[in-house]
Amino acid sequence: MSQQCIRLHNATFYAYHGVLTNEQASGGKFEVDVEMFGDFSKAAESDKLKDAVDYRKVYSFIQEFVTEKRFYLIESLGTRIAESILSNFSELDRIVVRVRKHTPQVGGVVDSVEFETEKIRSKRESVGSG
Repeated sequence: MSQQCIRLHNATFYAYHGVLTNEQASGGKFEVDVEMFGDFSKAAESDKLKDAVDYRKVYSFIQEFVTEKRFYLIESLGTRIAESILSNFSELDRIVVRVRKHTPQVGGVVDSVEFETEKIRSKRESVGSG
């Protein structure tokens, strides 16, 4: 089985995540990168969306988690995005999600803070999801 990767870079949203009350009230800019790994050779051969990972749907999952839900920590946000995508797209074997929060309140000047997580589908899951 071959492994390929589809990446979504810099999906950008305005959202209201954070521990501090003013972060929750005024919100801020968040960016999400997703790397999706799997065997996409069938899609490459057929050139049909039905055989591919529909990254429009992946984007919708990301958008929902970032804009409609609220988290104190970007660790929670990133982990939930990764788990949701992996559980809803059986063609994926592995996913890497990065979430960036711009101008975090750290008591100094910082462009962003970033959290990264990787989730791998267990062998047992992949056998049952074909």
